Amino acid sequence: MNVLTYFIISVVDILDIVIKAYMFVIIAAALISWVRPDPFNPIVQLLYRLSAPAYGLIRKLKIPTAFGGIDIAPIIILLSLEFISRFVLGYIRVVAYQI
Repeated sequence: MNVLTYFIISVVDILDIVIKAYMFVIIAAALISWVRPDPFNPIVQLLYRLSAPAYGLIRKLKIPTAFGGIDIAPIIILLSLEFISRFVLGYIRVVAYQI
């Protein structure tokens, strides 16, 4: 393996860590939405600011996400992130090993 392979694998590993961390943000934001949090709490504001782009993307796609009063947007986001983590990053890893 050459230096380029190690570099690509390192970048993919960092992206995987970022994706996993964002998954925890989405889970925390979804759990907090079940209770009435203080909207002025800095942690709540941070979670909502970090999760808003993903929710905005789902809403922009006009995918129906509310079923029986339950919003499944976090599940769609988590499944999409897991797909990216496993398939896309996995494919890049395979290609990097072949370089």
